Amino acid sequence: MTLTQLSAFVLVARLGSVRAAATTLGVSEPAVSQAISALRRHFGDQLLIRGENGMVLTAGGQRLVGIAAQMVGLGAEAESAVRSAHGAPERLRLIAPSDVVEFVSGPLAEAFGERAGGRVETTSGVAGVAEMAALLSQRLADVALGPQLTDRSLGLVSEPIFRCRLVVLTGPGAPPSGAPTRWPWLVDPSGADRDGEVGRLLNRLGVPETRLRVFPNQTAAWEAAARGDGVAPGIAHLAAHQLRRGELQVVELAGTPTETCWYATTLPPERRSAAAGSLRRFLDTPDAMRLLRAPGAGVPPSRFTPPVYVTIWS
Repeated sequence: MTLTQLSAFVLVARLGSVRAAATTLGVSEPAVSQAISALRRHFGDQLLIRGENGMVLTAGGQRLVGIAAQMVGLGAEAESAVRSAHGAPERLRLIAPSDVVEFVSGPLAEAFGERAGGRVETTSGVAGVAEMAALLSQRLADVALGPQLTDRSLGLVSEPIFRCRLVVLTGPGAPPSGAPTRWPWLVDPSGADRDGEVGRLLNRLGVPETRLRVFPNQTAAWEAAARGDGVAPGIAHLAAHQLRRGELQVVELAGTPTETCWYATTLPPERRSAAAGSLRRFLDTPDAMRLLRAPGAGVPPSRFTPPVYVTIWS
């Protein structure tokens, strides 16, 4: 039995499928399946069985999942303690939807790193809404920036930090005609996440998945909208430069703009890392508010990769 096997088990239990766990860990589905199989042999219990809506814990799996999550968390604490003993910078892993990572995470991490005086090494990456709570609860990530995470059973603290508006954008000229369900919708990866703000907007409008065109980042989606290829939802202040130059315009659409909010989600104060606590306090400062209000140019985001260094099926 290894920590990586336990980590895979907890993620399958939290996310409900082997595929979702594999995506989150950045490994193949067979690798996760082999990790679960190894644990089944070790405990002599199925642990997880397939149900109507995904994987379901057996009675033995229900007893194991809480203990396994604690063991994975202790492993992360042990790694942090050893790094600290060697004088290495404390690691801070920030996760967020792709648009937040593209525009906000980099400037925030740079400003926070300068304030920390090199004592913290910050990395950031994209994670889906459903993944965020699982990653935080397992200490595979330290801070989530973006939507509110409401799963109280995992003991997470989600606090509002910045209010913003979700709008629909298109290129200059005449707005699209016909029903929104027939428009071409140009989205970044976070827009394809049905649990995210854009996903919920598209669901309210009844937009079918066949009308979505997913781009690698928000900037690419907006460039396509500026060419007249369709409409692109996004956070209004992130597109301020394009709106000011007249490259994009806001579409008047019932139910928009949508008032929304970015949250910072962490473990409770007594369980979060020192670096996570420092970043959480930094997010309340005028410097952080300025960066959230006027972020820099978009940088293509990369997907978050949890710190799993051992081959997961070993």
